[in-house]
Amino acid sequence: MGKHYDLIVFDWDGTVMDSTAVISSSIQAACRDLGLPVPSDEAARHVIGLGLEQALRHAVPDAPEAMYGPLVERYRHHFLAQDMAIPLFEGARETIIELYEGGFSLGVATGKSRAGLERVMESTGMKRYFHATRTADQTFSKPHPAMLFELMDELEASAERTLMVGDTTHDLLLAQNAGVDALAVGFGAHPPEQLLELRPLALLDDFAQLRAWFGENA
Repeated sequence: MGKHYDLIVFDWDGTVMDSTAVISSSIQAACRDLGLPVPSDEAARHVIGLGLEQALRHAVPDAPEAMYGPLVERYRHHFLAQDMAIPLFEGARETIIELYEGGFSLGVATGKSRAGLERVMESTGMKRYFHATRTADQTFSKPHPAMLFELMDELEASAERTLMVGDTTHDLLLAQNAGVDALAVGFGAHPPEQLLELRPLALLDDFAQLRAWFGENA
């Protein structure tokens, strides 16, 4: 059987890399450093996937305007102290390599910065498997469809033959706004019940299930 998709786009944090806890704890630590209200675990996790300043504005909406710059810097301080030790999810590397060797075009659409994505893709050895990437400081942040539109244009893929894989409602709304199919993974930042409300093709619990889904459906 021929492929159903030409392009598969992955979110990074909470989808490929097990970084949810580090991101949320870094948001909370940055707030403590500056004496700002500390968001709950749920609130800190909910903003993962957005561009950094946008995420912090949502997580700490009542901070004085002048505090968002320092808040970004304190977040980066805490996150960068840990990010080189954050692992990929079990099975992520093998699944992505299998897709790459199977002839799929692979992309990343992430709320990370360009510098941040380049750093972790180099350190994990995953950069060579992705044909194109978009970050939140290059274009509009999720759920605006620009990331997917730009990736589809660059890699010459139609919306009908593009699939988005992500762990947050931001990812699923990005896919909806771009008119592409979406898969949800339930091991990242947003609760499975929130993901299911947006009707992804499937909600998968680990990369073993994701790999099997690709084998049967992609």
